[in-house]
Amino acid sequence: MPMSVPAHASLAALAFALATPFQAQAAATDVDAAQTDAAAQAEAADDQGDTVIIVTARRRDEDIQDVPIALSVIDAAQVDSQGLFNINRLTQIQPALQFYSTNPRNTFINIRGIGAPFGLTNDGFEQGVGIYIDQVYYNRIASATLDFVDVEQVEVLRGPQGTLYGKNTTAGAINIRTRAPSFTFEGRAELSVGNYDFKQAKATISGPISNTIAARLSLSSTDRRGTILNVKTGQNVNSLDNLGIRGALLCQPSDRLKVTLSGDYNIQDPICCVQIYARVGTTQRAANRQYAALIARFPGYRVPSTDPFDRLTDLDANIRARNVHGGVSALVEWELGKVSLTSVSAYRYWDWTPANDRDFTGLPIFLKVNNPTQQKQYTQEFRLNHEAERLNFVIGAFAFYQEIRTQGIQEQGPAASAWLLNPTSALSNNPAVLNGVVANNDIRLDNVSLAGFAKLNWKVTDALTVSPGIRINYDKKNGQYDSVVTGNASNGTRQIVSNVPTSPFFNDPWIAAQRGVQASQFFEVDFSDWNLSYDLNLGYEISDTVNAYATYARSFKTGGVNLNGVPSRADGSAALEVAVIEPEKVDHFEIGLKTQFWDRKATLNLAAFWTDIQDFQASVISNISGSNVLRGYLANADKVRSRGVEADFRVQPSDRVTAYVSGAYTDARFVRFVDAPCPPERAGGTTVTGTQVPGPAATPGALSPANCDVSGQWLPGVSRWAFSWGAEYNVPATVFGLEGNAYAGYDANYRSKFSSNASRSIYTDIDGYSLHNFRAGFRTDRYDFFVWIRNAFDEDYFESLAVTPGNTGLISAQMPDPRTAGLTVSARF
Repeated sequence: MPMSVPAHASLAALAFALATPFQAQAAATDVDAAQTDAAAQAEAADDQGDTVIIVTARRRDEDIQDVPIALSVIDAAQVDSQGLFNINRLTQIQPALQFYSTNPRNTFINIRGIGAPFGLTNDGFEQGVGIYIDQVYYNRIASATLDFVDVEQVEVLRGPQGTLYGKNTTAGAINIRTRAPSFTFEGRAELSVGNYDFKQAKATISGPISNTIAARLSLSSTDRRGTILNVKTGQNVNSLDNLGIRGALLCQPSDRLKVTLSGDYNIQDPICCVQIYARVGTTQRAANRQYAALIARFPGYRVPSTDPFDRLTDLDANIRARNVHGGVSALVEWELGKVSLTSVSAYRYWDWTPANDRDFTGLPIFLKVNNPTQQKQYTQEFRLNHEAERLNFVIGAFAFYQEIRTQGIQEQGPAASAWLLNPTSALSNNPAVLNGVVANNDIRLDNVSLAGFAKLNWKVTDALTVSPGIRINYDKKNGQYDSVVTGNASNGTRQIVSNVPTSPFFNDPWIAAQRGVQASQFFEVDFSDWNLSYDLNLGYEISDTVNAYATYARSFKTGGVNLNGVPSRADGSAALEVAVIEPEKVDHFEIGLKTQFWDRKATLNLAAFWTDIQDFQASVISNISGSNVLRGYLANADKVRSRGVEADFRVQPSDRVTAYVSGAYTDARFVRFVDAPCPPERAGGTTVTGTQVPGPAATPGALSPANCDVSGQWLPGVSRWAFSWGAEYNVPATVFGLEGNAYAGYDANYRSKFSSNASRSIYTDIDGYSLHNFRAGFRTDRYDFFVWIRNAFDEDYFESLAVTPGNTGLISAQMPDPRTAGLTVSARF
């Protein structure tokens, strides 16, 4: 198949050409003028043979071994050499990090098993893991699916955050720092090619405009054909098509004042995102309502393969996942002796344009199930930092405003009647009953969050530091859900499908059948609340190379509103008592030890944690009295617990060898959750409270509860055991007259079995798996050439498994990348 380069890849090639004239020597790492102390610290450590990693997790430059929190760092070299070009790929080297995405809007990032409810996407709730890029908070996790652009360092903080900066988060934060503009001309370019027509280009140029102004421009482009073949259309789906552009202007009129203006534009426009047939299980539905019987109603239809690792599908609806986001920010940093002032002002937008096939078959059951979304967010943060020998503190304020507008559409096709209606009803044999039934949804959210925070570090003795912190937060959400469902009545007229019993068409058999599948609903809901967070951290320097710490944090995740619809009462009105999601209340305990040994050539960091969460935000299913439909929404589980231990070992015995091993044991469970959605094997019967469910769409069959008690079960998405390990070895070599090092690297990770459903099911457990990646190449101070192979042993595994709508027994799979291989060439100027 000929290799074609997307039009936007030429932008990266242009930047490569622009960079070529700048033959100035490139710095090994970017250290701007305001980080002189940190650079001096690192240089002094290098002279002693130490390895120092400078982090900004606490919004000042510190050696990672001195920071008394659980923290991992991925530098630019790892990002480039291991192909970690987005947050999803970070999970391969971060055992405590979980990432699941069926498309950019339906994306979940958890740390230690907590952060976001599994299985339902809802505009009205917030994440428990914060994402920051250059100190700007990104509210929408959709941004996490795009490529990193000119990243210098990624820091993964574990545990509650919020008394130091930004938005309050209960599970942790991902702090991404891009390279700053340089006052020395420099450039960098990278090109990768591989199988599946993989092409990735990156380029950066930076340099001075004047003695006080410097600029930086970076581009990244990724393109790859899909890894799943749609036999109906001939398309290779689940492709990659990403473009990112980032620019920054640094104005530094003095050593004390620095102003950085940044802007970025990112677009993702692949043929994506498809989940395919994984398996079929037995549910409590009547036999004629389960998958095998339903498929039999369409003679001649067969799924293209019942082996998901054949990577075949036959979806018949349009597929698209256009994801655009960008923004501008102004970062002002002003040093005033022992006091520094920081202001972070930002505007960001997000535009999501999808096209999905949500029946997961090649049958025209649903023609459209799409939720285009637009978001705007504004953030403003002020911080005052005071640094002294014994006492330092930060005082800050944070303001956040967000608008989300979603225009959903669900349209049923000619196969819907046979698939969705009771087969014992003659209406199920008439395609016209549900064909053309359309739900148009108007979903709106206005979200305001205001906070004040403070953190004190008091060095009581040369060894002991006491660090209390506090945060007061106010959140207000105004939501609106307006779903208008229209369908044809038995006389052929077009009518609104209403749940209101007084509707003149309530007794029309076609409208009644349509109402049993979906009906109009409108409601407005408000939420507001004040919350107080606080923490206490104790750090003790046992020796120059051993630090211990202990932390207690009382945190929260703000409440929310259900904006995907709620159950209806007998009179047809929305059950607003379940429209509000209560805040989570978190008690977090952690102890840790950070050590260096072998003349500081090795580090071993250990952490043990215990997190209790009251009113955990989770998926539930409820049938309000008098309603004929079970409906999923977000509510609160009584109590959840996540506890475990983590270890991170890194060693560099010489300039020739580096190695690492990281591991996490996580026991994350529902302590008490008595009204959880039932797993598919226990759901789908005709009764929910011991009486027959009313309505034309009701199905005769076994009794099954509306909810199940899953107390003691695993939280979804997190493995009990997770490990990552790797090593690199190099030797001096001369290639084509260039003196440098030949090297070989190996990286691997393992995750044990985990649940992939909101309530653990025998059909959605994902078995443990391991992935192995290899690379080998040659590098100098300016050039790097290497070949790579990822998932080298072509491991067959699932990223996630999901119960498809209707509980027919069909389980769909989100498929990961198969084995990929390629070549990367990069140059610095």
